[in-house]
Order: sequence, then structure tokens, then C-alpha cells
Amino acid sequence: MARISGVSIPDNKQVGVALTYIYGIGPKASSDILSSTNIDRTVRVKDLTGSEISRIQEVITSQHTVEGELQRVVMGNIKRLTDIGSYRGLRHKAGLPSRGQRTRTNARTRRGKKITVGGTARKAPSKT
Repeated sequence: MARISGVSIPDNKQVGVALTYIYGIGPKASSDILSSTNIDRTVRVKDLTGSEISRIQEVITSQHTVEGELQRVVMGNIKRLTDIGSYRGLRHKAGLPSRGQRTRTNARTRRGKKITVGGTARKAPSKT
């Protein structure tokens, strides 16, 4: 497995797809990187030479923010929003969707497993 930016990318995948395994690189950034290094995007990772891998690594370090540094930036932005008390910050703090989605139904990914509220079942009538 080739290591780029501290991430082991799979050998049997095409380079265009394998680069998207790095946090912060999507399909568009992957194609931009490969076009600037003059590498065909359909070549398998196992067929890359050491010089091609080093060219890819150089382009990524010089032009893109990836992995740990990008995660620090994102967490810093969220922390700033919560510190200033903005609406988006409060939604992040509460673990709710922050971009206007509805929460009456759906939003299970953000809210977690459904919790049934007790005491909603009908009580059997008692004999008097």
C-alpha cells in the first residue's frame, strides 16, 4: 500500500478513486492533482512509480489542506461558533442539525437512536 499524507491508500484501486481516501480530497481535487502531475487517473496505485507518488505528495502538501490540519481547522470553526453563542453553535452543542433540516421526523443520524417516551400507553380501567 502506498502512503500519501500519512494515509495508506489501497493498491488495487485507480489513482483517481484512491486519492479520495485522504480526508479533504474529493473527486474534483483528485482530478486536479492528477492533471497537474500528468498522471492518468485510470492507472492502478500498485503500478505507480516512486517518483510519481512523490510528485503527488508534493502537490498535496503545497496546494491542499488535508487530514489532521484540516480537522483542526473544522473543529476550530465549530468551537468559535459555540463560544460566540450563535444559533449554529447552539445546534452543534445540542447535537441537532445546524442547516435548517426538520427534526420532527427524520434527523436520526444527528439525534441518535429513538427513545420511546414512557407513560404514553393507555391505562387499563380499574374496578371500583
